[in-house]
Amino acid sequence: MKKDSRKSPREWEFGSASLSYSKANVKIEVQEYNPQLEPRVEWRVGGRPFYSTDCIKCFTDLKFSVARTAIYESGEGAHALTLASPEHLAPVFLMWPSRRFVVDVACNEECETGKIAEIPMMDGSALPFFSALRRNVGVPEELAFYDAPVHAAWDLFRTDVADAAQAQKPYGSVKIAPSEAFEVEYIFERNDGGRVFKSAANVSIYSAEDLYNVFAARTFILKNEFDEARKAGLLGGVDESCGLLLDDSLEAVAPVFRVADEPARHKILDLLGDLCFAKPALPKVRLEIINGGHLSHRTILEKVLPYALQ
Repeated sequence: MKKDSRKSPREWEFGSASLSYSKANVKIEVQEYNPQLEPRVEWRVGGRPFYSTDCIKCFTDLKFSVARTAIYESGEGAHALTLASPEHLAPVFLMWPSRRFVVDVACNEECETGKIAEIPMMDGSALPFFSALRRNVGVPEELAFYDAPVHAAWDLFRTDVADAAQAQKPYGSVKIAPSEAFEVEYIFERNDGGRVFKSAANVSIYSAEDLYNVFAARTFILKNEFDEARKAGLLGGVDESCGLLLDDSLEAVAPVFRVADEPARHKILDLLGDLCFAKPALPKVRLEIINGGHLSHRTILEKVLPYALQ
């Protein structure tokens, strides 16, 4: 008789540069399958408990902030822990909503110095994480959804500009309405002196198969933004292997995308990570997002989270 591979825990490690550090590591443990135990994804930082999805009512206790990634803080003083970039790994756990995982983000020397534990970037997508879990956990399961009868719409305004007139002019928007599954139309656009970069994607997620092209989408940055960030001492761990560097001049040969509209699809990957870090399940909503980001994703989560608690 073939042994049930779900009976014994397994663990393995990922390692690569993160956004800030030249080395970042995360250990994934698949715990024993037991249908009598509540599924969960338990996050740890340096072996210390950080957050667990079976305690979703405690999710709002985490302090949230944004740089170029989502940042969560737990505890205070000597017990404070900080975790960055969970949106690169959290969406993968959507594939196995009945399982139990432990995710331990290592605090190496650089992490201790910077006081922020970051998920390794690998190639800038969720695909390496998914591929490893697929080999070690097995066939993806039916996705978990929850009803979220939310109707809302709002404009997005810049908070990083000094010009008052510019700050009061909307640069994006969000619309949300109930749906039969999880649907999102995402438009990302940059206009720099008349040079326009635009990417748009429309994704409907009904099953695990619908997530693959989203997992494959790599993170990206325009070259002028990358140069400015490096001058400011940011993105110290990033190189050409961590995602897509897009030429904002639009005169160079277009980059080779893995999937159509890869930049917009990566924004959808970020959205999935921001939503399902709280719980590996998706709200049944239809989203229309123009120039969104982690802050707008967080606002969406705040609107659907009460229904995820039920």
